[in-house]
This record gives sequence, C-alpha cells and structure tokens, in this order.
Amino acid sequence: MHQHKILEVLPFSPCKDAGIMPGDTLLAMDQKPVRDILDYRFFEECEKLTLTVEHPGGEREDVVIEKGEDEELGLVFAESLMDDYQSCRNKCIFCFIDQMPPGMRRTLYFKDDDTRLSFLQGNYVTLTNLSDAEIERICYYKLSPMNISVHTTNPALRCEMLKNRFAGNVLDCLQRFFDAGITMNGQIVLVKGKNDGEELERTIHDLTAFLPQMQSLSVVPVGLTKYREGLPEISPFSKEDAKEVLAQIHKWQGICMQHFGTRFVFASDEWYVLAGEALPNGESYEGYPQLENGVGMLRSLQDEVHEALLFAKGDGRVRTGTIATGVLAAPYIRRLLLQVAEKFPGVCMEVVAIENRFFGETVTVSGLLTGGDIISQLTGRALGARLLLPENLLRDGEDVLLDDVTVGDIEKTLQTKVTIVQSNGQAFLNALLDE
Repeated sequence: MHQHKILEVLPFSPCKDAGIMPGDTLLAMDQKPVRDILDYRFFEECEKLTLTVEHPGGEREDVVIEKGEDEELGLVFAESLMDDYQSCRNKCIFCFIDQMPPGMRRTLYFKDDDTRLSFLQGNYVTLTNLSDAEIERICYYKLSPMNISVHTTNPALRCEMLKNRFAGNVLDCLQRFFDAGITMNGQIVLVKGKNDGEELERTIHDLTAFLPQMQSLSVVPVGLTKYREGLPEISPFSKEDAKEVLAQIHKWQGICMQHFGTRFVFASDEWYVLAGEALPNGESYEGYPQLENGVGMLRSLQDEVHEALLFAKGDGRVRTGTIATGVLAAPYIRRLLLQVAEKFPGVCMEVVAIENRFFGETVTVSGLLTGGDIISQLTGRALGARLLLPENLLRDGEDVLLDDVTVGDIEKTLQTKVTIVQSNGQAFLNALLDE
C-alpha cells in the first residue's frame, strides 16, 4: 500500500480547513490507492472527494473535502513526485551528463528520464523506460503535453545512438499517444554523421504524421565538452554544416506550412549563430513553443526589449556596469545596448563574453557558465557600479551556479554588486536602468 507523509498543509486550503495536519499520512483518495503525483493530480480535479489519512498516533480517518473545480487541495509531500525519480536507462553517445568532470555535486550526475516530470515540468524524455502498463496509464490520464526526445525515427539508428536495444519502438509509442489525443513536442539532438542529412529528412517526415497532436519539433546541435575521454568520437558542426541544417529545416517549414498551416520544425539559436545567418522574425516562431530548448530565445529578447523601449520615456540618467554572458548571446546583447542608448545615452554597460573554460570553449550558452569562469575572467577589470548576470546561470530558486559558487561569492571576490536579470525584455531594460 502506498503511503505518503504530509510535510505541509498550505494555509487557507481545503485540506487545512478540513483539519488535516502536517505529519498525517495520505493512504487513499476516494478509497483508491495513490501511487504517485499523477494519481494525486487526477483525483485533485474532483470537486468532492474523500481522503483517507492516518494520524501520527495510528488513528485512521476518512476526511470529506469539497472545493472549487480548479482549487488545489493544499498538501505538500516530502517527495515532489510522491515516488522515486525514474532514471535514464540509456547510454546515449551524446549524453551531456557523461561529459561532466568529476567532483561536482551529486545531483548533477543524475540522469532523469521520468515521464511525470515531462508533464509537470516540461522535461524531455526518451520513452525507453516505459512499460506497456505505464503507457496505458499516460493515455488514460491524457497527460499533455508530453515532451519527447526523438532524435531519430530509424529504429536501428535510435538503438545505436541511445545504446539501448529497446529504443527502436518510439514510433509505436508516439502512435499510441496520438490515438489517445495526447499533445506532444519533439526534440532532435543532432549528431554529425549520425542522424543528420538523410536521416534528419526521414525523422522530420515521419513525425509530420503525428500533426496536429505533435505541436512542435526542435533541432538542436549536440553539446560537446572537453571531458569526452572514453566516449564515442563526435565531431562538432562547422559553419557549412549549420547552413545545410538550416536549409533542410527551412525547406520542411515551407512544406509543413503548405500542408498543415504550421512551420512545425524549428532550429535552435545556435544554428543561426554558427551559420552566420540572421535570426527569423518573431512571427516565424509561432508563439515560441520551444523557448526552453533555446529556440527563438535571442529573437524573443530582442523583440521584448524593442517593445519595452517604445513605452519608455528617455532621460539623461547615468548608469555604469558590466554585463557578463555567454559567447553565443554577447553580440546580440551589445546590439540591444545600442538601441537602449538612443533613449538613455547615459547608460554605459560593457558586455563581456565569458568563455566556458570549465566545460570547453565549444560550449557557448550562458546557462552552462560557472562562477569560477566568471570570476577569473572579470578579475582585474573595471566593472563599474554593478555586474549583471542572466538568471539561467542559477539553480532554480537558489543563488548557486553549476560549480557551487554563489552570487555572494562573486560579489565578495569581485567587490561589485551583482544583479540577476530575468530572461525577458522588460526585466533586462529595468536592470540596465537600475529600476
């Protein structure tokens, strides 16, 4: 029997009003066992239900709850999934975690492949650790959207790339989700000489069969660190490679727009930067469905800053400081500062592109920068009044970077106030203006 210790009961919640207390244990909902967070969320949709709880003294009680349709019960459990996390069973040739150096905090080495986190947090999963019963459960609960790391639809190639002999049935899983009316988003991590070229053509073609349930597909280049000893040899993409990938994606966008009314497949920002091509306009991203995958992040920021400036009343305030960001974003940030200077000529910020010496200089995104690299490359510089850092450097809800350096450590070492900037245009402008 599944038992779930209640860690906290939120104030003013239905469960608080019903007298459920921290330390009680949830045993059942409407007389049915609760395996994990999916069962809990399913029953939570009910406007009237009975919770079976056990109090610390061993007494059991059936508590009747009445609540609004969209109102949460208000229970917080020790484990966010109310169950153990499902780890990845694959040995992907491109796995970023396998390219991590030793000695980092233990949680960074955990390979998540949990479909519940795909539904709850937007994580991408390979579907290789699902039993038939678990697929049926997803279909029964109609968990949407599901975010799926497809990589390739060639069964033999998928088994080879994921190093898992059970990885070749992805199309069967997608078909079952499609038949159940589950919405999906797909992802392809592209590896040179493996799933690019004709294989990419095949994958995109195959996945169009799942439109409109599969709402979007992103193509991102493989991330390669300098810690690949003992791992399969993978070559980075060149500028010409990137141009060819973009040509394929743009071709398929035209095909999909003609037949389905959507571009469907999108290239991450790295492809445009590597190819030296201009970013598409904002409308081309169709609402940015794959923003967390780095698809359209630079365009979105540019458009948001432009809009924020339209409503800003310029003045002569003086602001100095430094913006530290990844090599990928630095040129775009510099161009944004030129736009800001047209209304606020006294705002003078230097943009420093931080090379990723920790993982290797081929890693150019800001979210994988470490505190050590930031400190070492900014030490001795005149940083001005403030140092601005993007929020994607930090662990969610905390002020810690990947290498366990804190924002406070950076401030203390560089003797400069640090401002963490949220990833939207208005917040970026406010940070520049110190508002």
